[in-house]
Amino acid sequence: MKKTELRKLVFEYKEIKERLTKLPNEKLKTKLEEIEHRYFHETGENLDSFLKEIT
Repeated sequence: MKKTELRKLVFEYKEIKERLTKLPNEKLKTKLEEIEHRYFHETGENLDSFLKEIT
C-alpha cells in the first residue's frame, strides 16, 4: 500500500471517529474496525497508537 493510500485511511478514520462522537452508529463503528484492521495488516502498527505519536 502506498503512503498516499495510508494517509487516506488515516483521514477517513479521523473523520468517522469525529462523526461517531456526535452520533453513535453501528455502521460507522464497523467501518472504523475495518479501517483499523486494514491499517494494522499493512503496517503492523495500531492506528490509535500511531495517531497518539503524531499529536
